[in-house]
Amino acid sequence: MAKKSNLSCSRMNNLIRHKVAVVNFTMLILCLSLFLPVVAQPKSATQKGWRIALQRKDGKEIIFQLEKQRLQGKTALVVVNAGEQIKITDFTSTGDSLFFTMPAFEANFRVKVHANGNMTGTYIKATPGSVQHWPLLGRVNDPVRFKASQGSAKSNISGKWNVSITRPNGTIRKAVAVFNQQGNRLTGSFLTPSADYRYLDGIVTGDSMLLSSFDGDNARLFEAKIDIKSNILNGIFYNGYDGKEGWTATKDSTVALPEISDPTKLRAGYTQLDFTFNDLDGNPVSIQDEKYKNRVVIVQIMGSWCANCLDETRFLSDYYKENKAKGVEIIALAYEYTTDRERSKKSVEKFKKLFDVQYPMLITGVTAGDDKKAEKTLPQLTAIKSFPTTVFIDKKGTVRDIHTNFYGPGSGEYYNLSKKRLTDTVNRLLDE
Repeated sequence: MAKKSNLSCSRMNNLIRHKVAVVNFTMLILCLSLFLPVVAQPKSATQKGWRIALQRKDGKEIIFQLEKQRLQGKTALVVVNAGEQIKITDFTSTGDSLFFTMPAFEANFRVKVHANGNMTGTYIKATPGSVQHWPLLGRVNDPVRFKASQGSAKSNISGKWNVSITRPNGTIRKAVAVFNQQGNRLTGSFLTPSADYRYLDGIVTGDSMLLSSFDGDNARLFEAKIDIKSNILNGIFYNGYDGKEGWTATKDSTVALPEISDPTKLRAGYTQLDFTFNDLDGNPVSIQDEKYKNRVVIVQIMGSWCANCLDETRFLSDYYKENKAKGVEIIALAYEYTTDRERSKKSVEKFKKLFDVQYPMLITGVTAGDDKKAEKTLPQLTAIKSFPTTVFIDKKGTVRDIHTNFYGPGSGEYYNLSKKRLTDTVNRLLDE
């Protein structure tokens, strides 16, 4: 009996030692777990977004915010510029690699998400010539576009500004800037005779200002100094991959928008347009078709590479759905980067899908950069100098008005004026 008791005690001691070892091992694992997430756990669960720096050819960085959001139960990436949010749902991930395509324009990204959550990779932009490859760096969960490196702003530059931009050849082009500053935060846009520079987002810190934006088509950065009289001096405008211009500005609440020189108009002896081009399905569409008889027709001269055309298309798509029954028709004529129809079709289809465009979008087969594009496609018009250009045709088929710009929602009050001018023109023709 004593021997049996000793064996039982031995087994009991072994069991106790085993349990103690298990407890000690468990405590070790718990302790290690406090440190392991910093090194080994994936960061994807906590990634809320990135501060993206696109590197130009000269090394200058253009900054924008890229957020991760849940939209209708699915993950989406969102490009943020001030009040604009560009939602990207076309993306795939393989391991630590992420591939995503902008919803409009011939632009896509190939990036790697590292263990610390940061992102490196390439922004790939198609052009009429060679494809551009921009290196990029994304800092995870960094919501600050520009740091207030010089502290609080010394001036508030809210309001309208008379801007002079100096081209590389020394000539001047005029623009109007509209800024809204709250503390250090600065937003706004520049308006040229033919377009606006859409949503710019940035900062005033000390006597310096910085504004940037990215929409897939355009990557822009404005830098400048502000003197004690609040004049804007020594500005540099970095435009796209390698564009660079100087700029200055003076505050002027009454400054008028600059006008385009020699705008598109009807050639002498003509009153009507005459064209036939194929739609995206290859079907011919003519302005002479019965569908357009006794209707007010808007002819939108555009390109799928053009951000202001995107803004106008967004508006026109909704406008058409609301006003088609009143006797309004719209035809879009696309002038693309190249004469490659399949490439052009793919790009224009992005616009059509993005805005659910229900009017015909026709591919002219002539490039936007062709100096003779009007002669080749719409010989009844003088030179097409700006995109978008919008032609208004009355119920008798007569061209009654031509608008050579459309300012988008990033331009604030000027967007409302553009919409009003368009709708007033159509309503006047409908009432005749």
